[in-house]
Amino acid sequence: MLRIEKTEWRGWPNCYRLANGEAEMVVTSDIGPRIMRFGFEGGANLFKVYDEQAGKWGEPEWQLRGGHRLWIAPEHRSLTYAPDNSAVEVKVEGDVLTATAPVEAATGLQKQLVVRMSADAAAARILHRYRNTLPFEIEFAAWAPTMMAQNGVAVTGFPPRGTHPEDLEPSNPLIMWPFTDLRDPRWTYLRKYLVLRQDPANANPTKLGHFNRNTWAAYLLGSDLFVKKYRAAPGREYPDMGCSYQTFTRDDMLELETLGPITRVASGEWLEHEEEWSLSRDITVKRWDDDELDRILLPILGRFVG
Repeated sequence: MLRIEKTEWRGWPNCYRLANGEAEMVVTSDIGPRIMRFGFEGGANLFKVYDEQAGKWGEPEWQLRGGHRLWIAPEHRSLTYAPDNSAVEVKVEGDVLTATAPVEAATGLQKQLVVRMSADAAAARILHRYRNTLPFEIEFAAWAPTMMAQNGVAVTGFPPRGTHPEDLEPSNPLIMWPFTDLRDPRWTYLRKYLVLRQDPANANPTKLGHFNRNTWAAYLLGSDLFVKKYRAAPGREYPDMGCSYQTFTRDDMLELETLGPITRVASGEWLEHEEEWSLSRDITVKRWDDDELDRILLPILGRFVG
């Protein structure tokens, strides 16, 4: 049975804890909206939290803070990094929690998280909503970065692979940033999967992106596995040369990021982007190859990758 209760957490006095005996989540209302914790009840928080920024609010500049957030793409120094350091309105209706931020002065957008956590499983649906309050149409894409704790390993999957000369058309873009070095040992390139290790001893930023109709990402921290997924839309224009997914790391964290298509949003309308989340426990990877990742991930992802 799902319980939603207001509580203090990490110095923020007005947080909301969602728990069902299996998993728990913490949503802030003093800032955000952000989801700052997701993990098994009594277990580790798979999300990164910056200790020096925990429990604080009201800063004039955007803060890393940690957790899961709503952004907009393409990345812009002032628009994307609009501060989310003010209180948000939280409404709980049955098993649905809705956190709504005030309108951003920099963008004219009002951001909202709608959280639906399972009553008995380690799973949730996270709806990201953006309302255009400006008197004219604007164009942007939803961007949902999740900041993961240190010392884990991220995995994402490519669209179905094929053979030559039977499959002559390209299947997906693989996008790199100017600071990305493909020789970086944190990357492992497999036929079906892309693996990125978070290394607290390596401060060099690195990032890659790609497109997959069935966009998903997994993060293994210890023996706990976090998975998020969403259905992208082929034929639409996506940010950053066509990315529905991006992953980034440096010494302090790793991010799993899904992106929606670039969309024209009329005045007063909402743009929506939904992810599905799940947790699995007691996961052990014996070797980082396609067969082993198939063994672990395919039962979890099921028909989503079919």
